Amino acid sequence: MVSRFEHPAGGYRKIFETCEELSETLPATVTGRIPSFLKGSLLRLGPGLFEVGDEPFYHLFDGQALMHKFDFKNGQVTYFRKFVRTDAYVRAITEKRVVITEFGTFAYPDPCKNIFSRFFSYFKGVEVTDNCLVNVYPVGEDFYAVTETNYITKVNPDTLETLKKVDMCNYININGVTAHPHIERDGTVYNIGNCMGKGATLAYNIVRIPPTQKGSDQRFQGWVVQFPSHERFKPSYVHSFGMSENYFVFVETPVKINLLKFLSAWSIRGSNYMDCFESNESQGTLFHIARKDPGEYIDHKFKGAPIGMFHHINTYEDQGFVVVDLCAWKGFEFVYNYLWLANLRANWDEVKKAAMMAPQPEVRRYVIPLDIHKEEQGKNLPEILFSGPRQAFEFPQINYERYGGKNYTYAYGLGLNHFIPDRICKLNVKTKETWVWQEPDSYPSEPLFVQTPEAVDEDDGKKAAIKVHGSWFQRPAYLLILNAKDLSEVARAEVECSIPVTFHGMYKP
Repeated sequence: MVSRFEHPAGGYRKIFETCEELSETLPATVTGRIPSFLKGSLLRLGPGLFEVGDEPFYHLFDGQALMHKFDFKNGQVTYFRKFVRTDAYVRAITEKRVVITEFGTFAYPDPCKNIFSRFFSYFKGVEVTDNCLVNVYPVGEDFYAVTETNYITKVNPDTLETLKKVDMCNYININGVTAHPHIERDGTVYNIGNCMGKGATLAYNIVRIPPTQKGSDQRFQGWVVQFPSHERFKPSYVHSFGMSENYFVFVETPVKINLLKFLSAWSIRGSNYMDCFESNESQGTLFHIARKDPGEYIDHKFKGAPIGMFHHINTYEDQGFVVVDLCAWKGFEFVYNYLWLANLRANWDEVKKAAMMAPQPEVRRYVIPLDIHKEEQGKNLPEILFSGPRQAFEFPQINYERYGGKNYTYAYGLGLNHFIPDRICKLNVKTKETWVWQEPDSYPSEPLFVQTPEAVDEDDGKKAAIKVHGSWFQRPAYLLILNAKDLSEVARAEVECSIPVTFHGMYKP
């Protein structure tokens, strides 16, 4: 079931409008019945401030971080939101201008400074944003809002108050970490980021954060294993990584960040993060594997066709192979199409035209042998395509609590209609059967899986997603709860206010 592109495009842009934080919770109007086992909070992160003073933020990834919370109690739902008090946000509000350069927005020099102070400020290094608008996850009993730089921000998940900014560079050899860590049942957190390796060359470190020492930053220490970089000064863009029970998988795509351009042209030409992206299609896509315990890099590279990638779906071991399922974008086009399409100030007619030509994400499976000596040399890396362009699939989720890193059957995600997310999908990765939930003029957020207590089947659970309307001034936004088995609607909780787009989040019991 696929709607015409003209259906979502016009209204979708309306949800990229600045909104205000709330001073108190809002009650939601519930239709249907909220499952009794939902007694926690749905936490979400995304942009909420798209201009400051007379200056706009130019990209979807630049809007200042807004944290959302839906609370479930006795079958009722309330909604609350608050801006995260990052340095980027506080300084922008105080000075009424964009102070720190974001992904697609360059921060111009302070007009109050003279030419000499501006010149010397270039030698202080690049000021990296701490705008943590991408995701939130637990570290032990603490919770952190995160982006993809070296800064993470400790928050109170109950009040949404900002507690503390943490610079990961002070504790581990890392220049930044992804917003998609893996979390084991005991609370151990694994993440990946680029760093300087041996001989002043680039590398990628897997870091391990044990769930101990509540409230102490000392836990942010040490790394498990290091992956080499294909290019010395051009790391691949890394948004997520794979982890099975015994192995890490790092997918090194040809989508690169030119560090020389990042460090030099930043001050001279007024560049932003997006200006530093480029491609090396001849590299293809390299699949790296490392043992988890003890951390040991396996010096065999597996090469596939060039792809762009944001999200891994799941990684597991099966009969001497590592199976890697992910959402793939075809080649470097995804940077200049998908990322450019999120330019909030672009001409909307041009955006629609480009969107019709943009590649659509596909679910792909790569099967990697653990013992290459048992396989035929020169044999192609097995690759299975699960969904074609008509069923574009992104923002994937699974029953992570029980099947993360294990052989699984079901994946859930957003269906994209030429860049616009306008439906929720379920995919059987074994049979390729799909289910779809869709409603006119509604644009869902990433669906999160919440397992039913004492569940037997893998898909015994509920899917929770924020649904927002492009015409929100005529219809309320709402939280949607679906049956994970068939995507039938269980309940919805409508809120009489606008809710801007969100990226990722979590359910906190």
